[in-house]
Amino acid sequence: MKKIIILSIVTLSIAAAILYGCSKKAEGRTDNLAALQPSKTDADAGSWKTILLTAPTDVTVPAPIATNSPDYIAQVNEIKSWQANITNEEKESVKYWTAGAVLRWNEILRELVAKYNLPPYQNPDNTYPVPSAANPLAYPQFPFANPPYAARAYAYVSAAQYDALVAAHYYKKLYNRAAPYNVDNTVQVSIPKSDLPSYPSEDAVVEGAAVEMMKLLFPGEQDFIQKKAEEHKRARILAGANVRSDLEAGEALGKAVAQKFVTRARGDRAGAAVGTPADWAKLETDCIARDEAPWKSLDLPARPPMLPLFGKVKAFLFDSLTAISLRPGPPPATTSSKMKQETDEALYYTTHDTREHYRIVHTWADGVGTSTPPGHWDAIAAEDFIGKNFSEVRWARNMALLNMALMDAAIVCWDIKYYYYNPRPTQTNPAIKTLTGIPNFPSYVSGHSTFSGAAATVLGYIIPENADKYTAMAQEASNSRLFAGIHYRADCQVGLTVGANVGNFAVNRGKLDGAGN
Repeated sequence: MKKIIILSIVTLSIAAAILYGCSKKAEGRTDNLAALQPSKTDADAGSWKTILLTAPTDVTVPAPIATNSPDYIAQVNEIKSWQANITNEEKESVKYWTAGAVLRWNEILRELVAKYNLPPYQNPDNTYPVPSAANPLAYPQFPFANPPYAARAYAYVSAAQYDALVAAHYYKKLYNRAAPYNVDNTVQVSIPKSDLPSYPSEDAVVEGAAVEMMKLLFPGEQDFIQKKAEEHKRARILAGANVRSDLEAGEALGKAVAQKFVTRARGDRAGAAVGTPADWAKLETDCIARDEAPWKSLDLPARPPMLPLFGKVKAFLFDSLTAISLRPGPPPATTSSKMKQETDEALYYTTHDTREHYRIVHTWADGVGTSTPPGHWDAIAAEDFIGKNFSEVRWARNMALLNMALMDAAIVCWDIKYYYYNPRPTQTNPAIKTLTGIPNFPSYVSGHSTFSGAAATVLGYIIPENADKYTAMAQEASNSRLFAGIHYRADCQVGLTVGANVGNFAVNRGKLDGAGN
């Protein structure tokens, strides 16, 4: 009977999470947008500072064919032929993709994260299976896109797109081949016209980089990802924006740059972040040796800690010693009066829930079946970036700064969590009944707070007139964990500070990358 009850609870929880996740995805998806019309083209972006590339010439783009050559004329005629037979469905596809390549691929990535953000169910012997990249379609499907995994995914895709677009701008300026509608004025155009050279295609660069990274990150979704890529490229031809050779050069460039990030990802130690039973046991014994009560999983059966070695993953914005230096002092001792005070506070909020607190808790829950807290902040950024009319390369640069900060915030946060191995309020006082699920990792510091502190700091730099808004949102996200009974006040306050410290590394990088603001 006990197993049946547990299974029913898990089934209901997952069903509710999936329904909630679908609503979050719908909110994050921006339909019916006008075509992207940048307020400036950022034509000089080929000189901006890159992340992994030492120079745009690290990847080679061959010289394009001349616009008066028979091959080019045939490619222009291909545009006209496709446009003559365009369907209503294709018109909708053109409209969708012309809203912005970086935006659309980020939305697709968020949808994949939400789809794969499902913790595995236990085996008959009460152990838990681990997703395997070598066999991604077997249960549990790879990956389990939890918050650290998601933050890393957003960072790699965004950073690869940025470097690839910087290289693309370098070659655009070098070759200076005009867009097809500026070569042949009979080409119908479904996008705002631009004087920016069209070779190599920015959209194809973004697509190529996204495809290579997302196939690595979500290997079971290769058919879906490739279908989206073909839709994207076809939309550019139908829009009259690019000839086929623009797209082929752009896609090849994006994939070549992405391979450098793939190589980095394969060696960044994320694959070992699950740890081993010996690692898990040592975390507990080390905590006990410090005369502290260790964290324990409250799942039934007890689940191994989530990614206890993620704190050792290679960061983008600083080295491993700097990551350790960002570790704050300890939380209140588990036997102290301060800890009792903070536990009582968590109990108070869960037993004196208000309508406003409930709204805050569920607005920022970002649990199973959602795009996670980093994805939530990506959605916030995307909504505000749309109104700024950034160029594609500036979109990519801004998303890279945000997502590198979010990934590195996850690294620092997970290092802190497993260094202190602090129990959650529900473990300290079982009378606390949380207003949302209990995450399967230690309490100090709050992940939501750390992510939010980092995101608010970076977004406040990118859009300074919104800085106060982002700070208030971060505070609300942090408060949501206290109101829900998931965290102590110290977890939340210190987490915001740690996140802001990480975010400042991205801000300092942005100030020196040549892009300005």
